[in-house]
Amino acid sequence: MADVPRPTGVLYVVATPIGNLEDVTLRALRVLAEVDLIAAEDTRRTSILLRHHGISTRQVSYYDAIERRRTPELVERMRAGARVALVTDAGTPGIADPGYHLVRGAIEAGIPVVPVPGASAVTALVSVAGLPVDRFAFEGFLPARAAARTARLRALASEQRALVFLEAGRRLSGFLKDAEAVLGDREAVMGRELTKVHEEQRRGRLSALRARLDAADPVRGEVTIVVAGAPSAEAVASDTLDDAIREALASGGSVREVSAALAARFGLSRREIYRRALVLRSSLADQLR
Repeated sequence: MADVPRPTGVLYVVATPIGNLEDVTLRALRVLAEVDLIAAEDTRRTSILLRHHGISTRQVSYYDAIERRRTPELVERMRAGARVALVTDAGTPGIADPGYHLVRGAIEAGIPVVPVPGASAVTALVSVAGLPVDRFAFEGFLPARAAARTARLRALASEQRALVFLEAGRRLSGFLKDAEAVLGDREAVMGRELTKVHEEQRRGRLSALRARLDAADPVRGEVTIVVAGAPSAEAVASDTLDDAIREALASGGSVREVSAALAARFGLSRREIYRRALVLRSSLADQLR
């Protein structure tokens, strides 16, 4: 007698609203209602969405601390034919949220993984940033410690694509201070409570955003930030930049000091100005011989 093929389940990766409960697709609601199980980052949060739309599908917790342990169990269920939907507290799973281990486990087990796209705080803010964002790099959360955060920002200083970050409200002031010091005083936009009643967008240079922040009440929750990319050397009038470097060097400033001061002024990376300052200093020395 031939073996009867075992049924194969499926994993749906479902985007859920980041605030407004109406920001969910019809397809997402159908999938959430039809699957056998919902793996949710926080079942209490997901229950609010399900009740709002009259869905009673059973849930199981799937958050950072247990995702490695719970993945094999869920994969085995799908091997046996279960249809599972993966959701996070808000937005798209896997985007700075749990999801990687379950998706990877399903792929390795030969289980179909189906995206059900929708809301994302990243694309929501990028779409209204008012900055050049035709190309952008998503960095998510930077390290909490200042030294590690600064090191990562330095590695991004010459990146010409717009930069998108996520940050906890309690660390926002430190992030803005370090970003201004390393990247220069660039244009940026911050968004919090996106799509909610008290949605807030703040725009301006990093220095202005930090000044407004320090004068306001502490920010709660998570914040999404889009920072303009580094302008290319061609984007800055080379004569103007060179004149500023020569003037600063002639005033007795070191190459390091000049680079730090002019990076903020011109919105260029310190490294880029440092290299140009070395060339100009050498040229000035030759002229004085």
